[in-house]
Amino acid sequence: MSTTTTETAQIISPSQLLNHWQGHRALTRRVIDAFPEKEFFEYAIGGMRAASQLTLELLAIGAPALKAIVERDERPYTEEGSALTTKAEFLQQWDASTAIINTYFLQIPREDFSKTFNLFGQYNSPIIDSILYFIDNEIHHRGQMYVYLRGLGIEPPFFWER
Repeated sequence: MSTTTTETAQIISPSQLLNHWQGHRALTRRVIDAFPEKEFFEYAIGGMRAASQLTLELLAIGAPALKAIVERDERPYTEEGSALTTKAEFLQQWDASTAIINTYFLQIPREDFSKTFNLFGQYNSPIIDSILYFIDNEIHHRGQMYVYLRGLGIEPPFFWER
C-alpha cells in the first residue's frame, strides 16, 4: 500500500466535528453546574487553578478563537475584561459562547481547515489543529474539574453522556 502527500479521504465532516465539540461543551457545562457556588471560585487541589479560572480560560479560547479564525484577526489572547462573579454568570456566558461557536464554525469553508493561520498572533498552525486543540484543552480542564468534584464528595456527570 502506498501513501501520497495528498489526502483524499475524509474521516469526519465539519458538521460532525462541530457536533462532537458541542457534545463536549454540553458535558463541561454540566460539570460547571455541579459545583457549589463558593467552591467553583475557591476550591483547588495541588496548585491547580480553581474551576472558575479554568472556565474563564475556556471562554477566552473557543468563541473568540473561532471568530478570529473567520475574520483572520491575529489579536493576542487575553482573559482580561471578564467581570463574571457568579456561577450563573459563567453558565450564561458559556451558553452565549456556544451560540457564537455554532455561528462562526459554520463560516469556515471546508478548504480552509487545512490552511495555516497565526491564531492570537502566536500559534501558527493549520486551522483544524487549532480546533482540535480547543477540544483537547477543554477535555483536559474538565478532567481537572472532575478531580475537584470528587475531592468535594460530588459525583460528576458521566463522561460518556455527551
